[in-house]
Amino acid sequence: MDKYAFITGGTKGIGRAVASLLAQSGYNLFLSYGKDDVAAQAVATHLQTQHHVAVHTLRADISERSAIEDILRYVSAHSLKMDVVVFNAGLTCREPFESMDPEEWERVFFANVHFPVFLLQRLVKHINTDGCVIFTGSLMGIEPHATSLSYGVTKAAVHALTKNMVKFLTPYRIRVNAVAPGFVNTDWQKTKPEAIRRSIESKVASGRFCEPDELADVYKMLIDNCYFNGEIIVVDGGYSYK
Repeated sequence: MDKYAFITGGTKGIGRAVASLLAQSGYNLFLSYGKDDVAAQAVATHLQTQHHVAVHTLRADISERSAIEDILRYVSAHSLKMDVVVFNAGLTCREPFESMDPEEWERVFFANVHFPVFLLQRLVKHINTDGCVIFTGSLMGIEPHATSLSYGVTKAAVHALTKNMVKFLTPYRIRVNAVAPGFVNTDWQKTKPEAIRRSIESKVASGRFCEPDELADVYKMLIDNCYFNGEIIVVDGGYSYK
């Protein structure tokens, strides 16, 4: 029977690395993405050609409530039954605390917390027995961080959500875990000024940013090892230990 994995934000960064690793293992993919149609199609074509798996893509803005219905409509229309669901896409806001806008605060909360909750509510009957759900949390949900208050608070909520969802998903025989990355060498991180990158690296015992492929291995571990349930796996290279 064909295995399917659904990954939000699956065409770039961490999501793309997870998608590639799962494709190597024979998973067919359903990848949602934010707005870059050309890049998403290029990723889909590459994965199909390289790994000979089916790849579905769908543009879905996680800050819009209508995206939940768009995804459900696509899943139903294509009769997709998933073995793995990865909630990877997220938003941040870097406005100073003193000038934060309530609407932008609510937008980050909707994208990072409300969207995955209510999408999962609708998706749960489309997930196979003994399937698994993985949320992408963050080191910033554990360590206080001055750059984005809304991001840190919502990722802390994602960690709590992961723990609480165990009770609700156990009757479906679905496991749920989360990965809490530290600083990962995605395209966005690569655009940071060199001085800021060096400052971050000075606080990491491993002395460098995590590579997306290294992080993808952790997602795969949570998928393959059926005894992981309700765990938050921190992958930060020993941040603050140096």
